[in-house]
Amino acid sequence: MSVLAQIAEAVINGDEVATPKLIEQGLAAGTPAKDLLNEGLLKGMTEVGRRFREGEYFVPEVLIAAEAMKAGTTLLKPHLAKAGVKPAATAVIGTVRGDLHDIGKNLVATMLEGAGFEVIDLGVDVSPEKFVDACRQRPVHVVGMSALLTTTMPMMAETIKLLRAQLQPPPKLMIGGAPVTDEYAAKIGADGYGRDAATGAELAKQLCRLGRN
Repeated sequence: MSVLAQIAEAVINGDEVATPKLIEQGLAAGTPAKDLLNEGLLKGMTEVGRRFREGEYFVPEVLIAAEAMKAGTTLLKPHLAKAGVKPAATAVIGTVRGDLHDIGKNLVATMLEGAGFEVIDLGVDVSPEKFVDACRQRPVHVVGMSALLTTTMPMMAETIKLLRAQLQPPPKLMIGGAPVTDEYAAKIGADGYGRDAATGAELAKQLCRLGRN
């Protein structure tokens, strides 16, 4: 098994110790940092996402895999920077104003990182203005909004309205959360809806034209 396949397998298995060791091994052997990222770490997380979507993995397995990926990424970051490798796209995410739930949002952030995105996580109780400000500070390709309470869903509509009014052209806009539906996404002018973290990350890739793995 190649070192790239071993890295992917270590991420899938959530092996936080083996993953950085394998990254070191790959670097020592002269494997390009970009390959270690794309064909090792991200390929592993893509498989984790598939297993999560299909019910083979659950939240604990995803979080453990994410820790393994982060352990490898931390070691790899200086080498990626030196090689001029940049994230495939940038995502801004947050739970909308009035809502303090973050478990689903955090899982989406993990999946987006595993799909090659740079993730700017604004946290919870995020106002529409804060979403706009975040998008003005850097080029942003997609904005993800989360809500768990039906009472805070209208804030998604307000946020989308402000983003479309203030940013020309606006980033791709996606929403998610337990009470959210495809129909609601269409009604408020979102570009898409992710029913769970893995499909949300897959949707973000499609919206940003990053393709499917």
